[in-house]
Amino acid sequence: MSRTRLSTVVFDAPDAHGLADFYMRLLGYVKRAEEPDWVLIGPSFGGTGLAFETERNYTPPVWPAAPGDQRMMLHIDIEVDDLAAETARALSEGARLADFQPQEDVRVMLDPAGHPFCLWVHTHQSRRRRKNHPHEPPH
Repeated sequence: MSRTRLSTVVFDAPDAHGLADFYMRLLGYVKRAEEPDWVLIGPSFGGTGLAFETERNYTPPVWPAAPGDQRMMLHIDIEVDDLAAETARALSEGARLADFQPQEDVRVMLDPAGHPFCLWVHTHQSRRRRKNHPHEPPH
């Protein structure tokens, strides 16, 4: 059997370069490649990257899901050591706090293009959820 691996997660956005810049600041990633309507970023040591593609007809997702609205297709979870500090930093970089916050150990954020992402910190509750549901995200 041939080897396969996840190389990149691609986000559509109205401005690929602007959204790539946001995630480079948020995650400390570096730019790996770029074209006029596409940017690839990732950790400086290699690994799975994030790419951003300009989509002229982009419609931001709604979270939580609402009937008739564009639903999110995926989101990324970012583990942090200090939830309050990293929430404040994400806000200062251009993220928005989602109106609905389902858990104390998670902050649902919206990036500048409206994609939801989660900042989360290990707690007794998150460890218990992972033990009972190891294939589910921390929230």
